[in-house]
Amino acid sequence: MSTVFNLYSSEGCHLCELAMAICQPLIVNKQLNIIDIVENEALVERYGVHIPVLERVDELINKKELYWPFNEDQVNSLLK
Repeated sequence: MSTVFNLYSSEGCHLCELAMAICQPLIVNKQLNIIDIVENEALVERYGVHIPVLERVDELINKKELYWPFNEDQVNSLLK
């Protein structure tokens, strides 16, 4: 299993669109899942007022989360 990134968001969220614009060019050759939290009650409870949230899940099942607002430098740090 390689490193996977999840971007927790919701449809119509302008901050989520900004986050995606930051993340997509930086997260290349890696899996980036866009997860709409609206479809999952537990995710709404966890991330509802915090989206967008970028999560890194690595091979050791360690998770790191980056809460909005974040910038390119912070995403690059999460990539390392």
